Amino acid sequence: MTAHKPGDPTTLNRLYGRAKGKPLRVAQQGLVDTLLPRIAVPAEGPVTAERLFGDARPLHFEIGFGGGEHMAFRADLLPDHGFIGCEPFLNGVAQALTHVDGDNGTHPPLGNVRIHHGDALEALRRVPDGALSFVYLLHPDPWPKARHAKRRMMNDGPLRLIAAKLQPGGEFRFGTDHPVYLRHALMVMRRHARAFTWLCETPRDFQRRPGGWPETRYEAKARAQGHEVWYFRYKRN
Repeated sequence: MTAHKPGDPTTLNRLYGRAKGKPLRVAQQGLVDTLLPRIAVPAEGPVTAERLFGDARPLHFEIGFGGGEHMAFRADLLPDHGFIGCEPFLNGVAQALTHVDGDNGTHPPLGNVRIHHGDALEALRRVPDGALSFVYLLHPDPWPKARHAKRRMMNDGPLRLIAAKLQPGGEFRFGTDHPVYLRHALMVMRRHARAFTWLCETPRDFQRRPGGWPETRYEAKARAQGHEVWYFRYKRN
C-alpha cells in the first residue's frame, strides 16, 4: 500500500462522527452491559473468522451500520457466514443489539454477528489481507462542505484498505442519497479502476436496490424527503 504524509487529504486515519445521543432505554442499556461484551470484536490482535466464530466461514464487514437493520437482515439471510459490524454511535450499537438478541422474541437470536463499538478503520486494519467476502458502506455521513471532504470514508486511503482486505472476487457495496457524496465517490472509484470492477451495465443498475439489499431506516427517511437513492456494487479484481 502506498505511504502518505500526515495531513494528506486522500488519507483517513480515523472515522469521524458522534459517539452518543439520547439516553438509552433500560432494556437497551442491559444489552450493552451483558450482550455486547459477549459478541464484541477483541480490542487487540487479528480479526479473523477463526478467532471470532471458530471456523473459516466467509466474512462480511459493515462500516457504520447505523441501527443494524441491514447487518441483521444479511446475517439472518446467510447464517453460515460471519458478520462484523462497526459503529461508533452507542445508540446505534444498542439498536443493533436488539436485532441480534431477536427483536424482543419475534426472531431467533443471531449467533453470527460480532460488533466493534468504535472506529471501523481500526478494526479493518486488523483483518488479514484478502480475508473478506463483502464490505458494506451504506449512507455514510456525507460531510458535504468542501473543507470536510477529507473526513469522508470514500477516499483513497480507506479504498486502498478495503481493496487489500477483500478477497479476489469479493464485493464492495456502497449506497448514498446525497448528490455531493455521489459525485465525490464516483470520482474516487474511478481512480481505483484497477482494483475494482463496477458491476453496472445500465443506469437502472444503480438506481434500484439489488436483491438481498434491504431498505434501512436511513434510506426510508431519505425517500420520504424526496431524495433519490443510488446503489453501487464493485467486484474486487
